[in-house]
Amino acid sequence: MPRSSPATSFTDWLRERAVPLAHLDPEAPLDDLEPLHGIIGDARIVAIGEHSHFIEEFALLRRRILRFLVERCGLTVLAFEYGFSEGFPLDAWAGGEGTDEDLAVHLATAIPVGLTEPLQWVRRHNRTASAPVRFAGIDIPAAGGSLLPSLAPVADYLRRIDPETVPAVEAAMRIAEPFAGGSAAVAAPAWARLPSTEQDALTAILARLLVRFRSLEPLYATRGDRHGYALALHRLEGACHADYTFRAMAGLFADNGLTADTSVRDAYMARSILWHLENLDPGTRIVLAAHNAHIQTTPISFHGRLTGLPMGQQLQRALGDDYFALGLTSIAGHTADMIRDEKAPFGFTLDDTTLEAPEPRSVEEAFADAGLGLGIADLRRARTEASSPPDRIRLQGTYVHTPVIDAFDAVLTTPVSTVTKDLRI
Repeated sequence: MPRSSPATSFTDWLRERAVPLAHLDPEAPLDDLEPLHGIIGDARIVAIGEHSHFIEEFALLRRRILRFLVERCGLTVLAFEYGFSEGFPLDAWAGGEGTDEDLAVHLATAIPVGLTEPLQWVRRHNRTASAPVRFAGIDIPAAGGSLLPSLAPVADYLRRIDPETVPAVEAAMRIAEPFAGGSAAVAAPAWARLPSTEQDALTAILARLLVRFRSLEPLYATRGDRHGYALALHRLEGACHADYTFRAMAGLFADNGLTADTSVRDAYMARSILWHLENLDPGTRIVLAAHNAHIQTTPISFHGRLTGLPMGQQLQRALGDDYFALGLTSIAGHTADMIRDEKAPFGFTLDDTTLEAPEPRSVEEAFADAGLGLGIADLRRARTEASSPPDRIRLQGTYVHTPVIDAFDAVLTTPVSTVTKDLRI
C-alpha cells in the first residue's frame, strides 16, 4: 500500500490505515489484535483508557487487550486506577493467596471501575503461568476519599522504626477519620466542614512527618531495610497528596480553586508507576488501566482554562517512547455521566446519558465518516501522514479539546457504548 502524503485528510488516512477488529469477546481468539503488537513496540508502560468509567464495551476491550498484552507481548504487571497502598493485598490475592471469594471483600468499599474481572483473569492465569502477572495500585488512597489506607501501615512501620513519631501519625489519623469516605467527592466536602485549625493541623503534621522521613533515610534504612523504607515513604507521600487533593477538590466544588490544582493526584499516580518500575523485577512491563483524562499526554483544559496536567503527560516526560497511551472512545450510544450527590456512597450518582452525534473535528466524527466500526488507529503515524487531524475527543457526555494525535499514541473506537448495569453506585 503506498505511503500517504501529508496532504491526506485524517478521515481518508483512517480509511487507509485503521485496523479493524473482529469482536469484543474477551475469551475469543486474539489474532485480530496482532497488529497491536507492532503498534506498541517495546513500550514498558501500555496505558489503556476509556472516555467514561462504567462502560460495558470498554471493560470488554480492556480485558481482551490485557489478555493479548500478557499472552502475546510479554507484559508482566496489571496496574489500575486504584489505591497504591490498597493494591498490595490484591497483588497477593492475584498471586493465589486466600479464596476466590475474598476478592469481593477486598473491593467492597472501592468504586466499581471494572477491576473485578481483570483480577479474576490474572488469578486464573497465574495458576498455570510460568511467569505470574503482578498487580499494582497507583492512586492516592481511596481515590482521594480517605488518608487511613496509607496512614495505618505508615503507623505500623513507625512503631518499629521510629516510635517517637507514632503520636504524630496517630493524631493525623484521628483528624482524618471523621471525614473518611469512598472517594474525594465524599471526603472533600466533609473536609471543608472541619474547623480550619484542624485542616491546617493535619497538613502540618503530614508535612513534618514527610520531611523527617526524607531527612532520616539512612537511619530508617539501618533500622529496617531500604524496600520497607521506600514503601512507607511512598505511602506517606500518598497521604500528603490526598490531603492536598481535599483542598483542591473543595476549591473546585466552590468554584474558587487554583489553576490545574487537581494535577496533584495525577502526579502521584505517575510517581507510583515509576515506583513500581524501580521496585519490581528488572524488565517489568506494565498494562495500565485508567481514564482517558489520566493517560493522555497533553494538558486538560475546558473553556480555555487549564484544569489538569495528566499522569500520561508526566510519564511521557519521564519515559519517552517507553510510555504508550491507547485511548478508547465510542461513536454513538450512551455514557455514564457522574452527578454529584454527597449522600450517595461514593459522592455521586450515574446518569445513563444518550451521546449526541459526534462534534465536527472530533476523532469520533472522523471514524464515523470513514465508515469504520470497531477499529484501532496508530496515531503516531498520523502525525506525519495526515492533515487536518481531530482537535477533540469525548470525555463522558462532553468533549475535551486537545490535539488528539499528540494526546494519544493510538485510539480504539467502538461503534456504540453501553452503561454497565447493576453497579453499586
